[in-house]
Amino acid sequence: MFVHAVYFWLREGLTPAERERFEAGLQALCAIDAVRHGYVGSPAATERPVIERGYSRALVLVFADEGAHDRYQTHPVHDRFRAECGGLWTAVRIYDSVGDADAA
Repeated sequence: MFVHAVYFWLREGLTPAERERFEAGLQALCAIDAVRHGYVGSPAATERPVIERGYSRALVLVFADEGAHDRYQTHPVHDRFRAECGGLWTAVRIYDSVGDADAA
């Protein structure tokens, strides 16, 4: 298993059309055939010092393996998302992880 977690800090003052374009782009990424599971969300209301809640939107994608992730990275839908939505955020942080072979 390969998990690709992406956290976006959106620009202040996005128009409704820009926000809609961004959200549609996230859903399109989840629909890429290499993606096993896709999740789009917002920061939870949990209050603890160790929790980062400053981001605007989260995208978490699960792939069968790193090869599937690599296919996603070069997919035309992913390229289009970067081209059409890349100017809508001020920062993005990406955390990739692989599942342990013996994990349940």
